[in-house]
Amino acid sequence: MRAIIFLFVLVFAASCSTIQVSYDYDKSTDFNKYKTYAYSDDVAKLPVSDLDRDRLTKAVDAEMSARGLSKSSNPDAWIDLTLKTQEKIQATATSNGMGMYRGRYGYGGGFSTTSINYDQYVEGTLFITLIDKPTEKVVWQGRGTKILDDKASPEKKEANINYAVKSIFTKYPVKPVKK
Repeated sequence: MRAIIFLFVLVFAASCSTIQVSYDYDKSTDFNKYKTYAYSDDVAKLPVSDLDRDRLTKAVDAEMSARGLSKSSNPDAWIDLTLKTQEKIQATATSNGMGMYRGRYGYGGGFSTTSINYDQYVEGTLFITLIDKPTEKVVWQGRGTKILDDKASPEKKEANINYAVKSIFTKYPVKPVKK
């Protein structure tokens, strides 16, 4: 029984660490018309360290470049990045004990104990928004949500950010150009 509970907890914990991606876009927009982009001024104000901001913009630059777009001081589109975090608590109840049994003299009772464990964690959502410069209208937004690891090494942070951005861009209307 304990092995089954352990396996369930392990599978659940692994599923919690994956990124959940969603998106929305203006279906009337021709995304192939965008050839250049620049970041909005708000990207400089992201509530992350300068190192993580650089990791984010490099990951987005790689995805935009893969789709044939380049940075420009006079862009066709703006890229805005927003990060929201939320502290969460997850409670897990575990019951141990023995149940009812039928013996020689009838039925007997059992005993049971229940323990509750609380896990506190931070869930982060990265929004990547593409804004048409001439109309100042949002034409695409991708979102990725994942449990954040505040103890990650710099290498792990970079890998997590690259994976998150790449996952979000799987929902972008223009697929990467094959090289």
